[in-house]
Amino acid sequence: DLIVHVRDITHPETALQKATVLSVLRNLNLPSHLLDSMVEVHNKVDLIDRYKPTEEKALAISALQGHGLEELKEEIEKKILAATGKKILTVNVNLEGPQLSWLYKEATVQEVEVTPEDGTARVKVIIGNSAFGRYRNLFP
Repeated sequence: DLIVHVRDITHPETALQKATVLSVLRNLNLPSHLLDSMVEVHNKVDLIDRYKPTEEKALAISALQGHGLEELKEEIEKKILAATGKKILTVNVNLEGPQLSWLYKEATVQEVEVTPEDGTARVKVIIGNSAFGRYRNLFP
């Protein structure tokens, strides 16, 4: 669903390495949308004073120091959701009904916050459009 190209930006041949990787990927006859949505990551930016990517959409990270990893995670999540046609939603469910069980079967439940006072929960899920449509029909 997604290609993440991580480069050692401190390597003296980093531009040549990128060209080589892109050439290999093109020769694999991958769908163009995969190449177009590729995430370009420049790693080891902690070794270069005040590093700024010269490439428009490149993300600058330091895996060692954790710099930029949250932005990378968010970008990967965004692209995967777009590629798979899914979305992240938070829905309120009645814990006495079958909604929570249905969500565990038909979606990916990420988080459940129970409110014991009223027997409900806020449920964060990753769900496809068709599954969400079925959910709305079953539990208006």
